[in-house]
Amino acid sequence: MLRRTRGWVAAGLVGVIAVAACSRDGGGGDAPTPTPPTAAPTPYALVLPSNFPSSPLLPADNPLTVEGVDLGRYLFYEKTLSVDNSISCASCHRQSLAFTDGLAHAVGVNGARHPRGAMSLSNLLWDPLLTWDGASAGLEVQAHTPLTNEVEMHQTLAASVTKLQAQPAYVARFAKAFGAGALTEDNLLKALAQFVRTLVSGNSRYDRYRRGDRSVLSADEVRGLQLFITHPSGTALGRGGNCADCHAGDLQTNHDFVNNGLDRTFTDLGRAVPTGLASDQGKFRIPSLRNIALTGPYMHDGRFATLEDVLAHYNEHIEYGSPNLDANILNGTNSPLGIGQPLGLTATEKKQIVLFLKTLTDSTFIQDPRFSQPTD
Repeated sequence: MLRRTRGWVAAGLVGVIAVAACSRDGGGGDAPTPTPPTAAPTPYALVLPSNFPSSPLLPADNPLTVEGVDLGRYLFYEKTLSVDNSISCASCHRQSLAFTDGLAHAVGVNGARHPRGAMSLSNLLWDPLLTWDGASAGLEVQAHTPLTNEVEMHQTLAASVTKLQAQPAYVARFAKAFGAGALTEDNLLKALAQFVRTLVSGNSRYDRYRRGDRSVLSADEVRGLQLFITHPSGTALGRGGNCADCHAGDLQTNHDFVNNGLDRTFTDLGRAVPTGLASDQGKFRIPSLRNIALTGPYMHDGRFATLEDVLAHYNEHIEYGSPNLDANILNGTNSPLGIGQPLGLTATEKKQIVLFLKTLTDSTFIQDPRFSQPTD
């Protein structure tokens, strides 16, 4: 069953003290005008949906502040962070598509094609490891990769800082967020991480159903939810879609890495790229299914165009000979013959699961002006 959790989280406090420097003119002239102190940033009150886990990952060395989040929002849409000033973070993470780009493979500067698709950025403050292979531990670390990767924005952090220092508005915003003289590489990454941590999506029809409004889902959507959360037992009374073993809880992910039976041999080693372990070959991060109807095409390489294609894969096209195939897929079948048999959903059951998945779309999230490109 889906786990019920609730929590309201206020972001941590931060204090920055700026000392005004005063000096005497030894020659008897007028003393210099003291530098005005920099005001301490304002703590950002991060309010989470009541059905969400109450333990997000908020690092002590980068607490959320109003000024830091605002700076991160400007940086997220800033094209001068790319080597040719042509793209920003938002180029591959569009709000209208739940911060994905609608492409099978992300496209960087000069039309460079990434071997993987751009992942959604919603609800990442619960994920300890990021990107498809989990190579980045934390949003500050993750932000470094697309900024500097040669097939993404392809610019050194030092060059980005130099460009930003030439823009007085950014000098002022960094000072408000981190103190005077704080336009640094480290704070660039921190500000971007702060903004992304505020991208919380939790107002879909499914969420309203979870919070007690039973009128928002149809009978077929409720049946799709039941199939989604049920591990099949091979009996008529235990029919299930075998989805929530990986896409668990209200965040629709257990934050793990699995081989979901796409291939017998791997052109992309997945989790094994950073770990070097043969047992991790073919495993990829389990993404949240939040706003999944908006984030296609699907899988790390965008091979499936539609949700129906995804259901067909799990139901009929699992590569059972794939190394490291996840055990929940291997033993997840509605057939009384047991392990190793196809999932065995009916056409109606597949349609019902797709209908449920579409209830995860959060229209308020993709229209929220707090996340949109600044207009000034």
